[in-house]
Amino acid sequence: MSRMRNELVIDAWTRGVAADSHTGALRTDGVSLYSYDLRIGYRARSGSTVVGDYTSPGGDFRSMTTSCHVGKVRGIAGHVMHPTVFENSEFPGFNV
Repeated sequence: MSRMRNELVIDAWTRGVAADSHTGALRTDGVSLYSYDLRIGYRARSGSTVVGDYTSPGGDFRSMTTSCHVGKVRGIAGHVMHPTVFENSEFPGFNV
């Protein structure tokens, strides 16, 4: 798998394709989207996307980089959830 820009990783995630950023900080297996080792997004088989709002205004700031990743995804995700709700939601294969 080749390494790519963050925007292309996010696009790959929305299409259900695995991808890594050029730095490795943002990655997806096609279902989950990770900022470092924090799962920030989920893509359902239907193509619906959900992102946890790990930003300061979202209530659970983790890092500037993660906040930037979430900011890029938030604009295209179908749903944005408070991080506590996101972490406690039962997405298939999510709570493993």
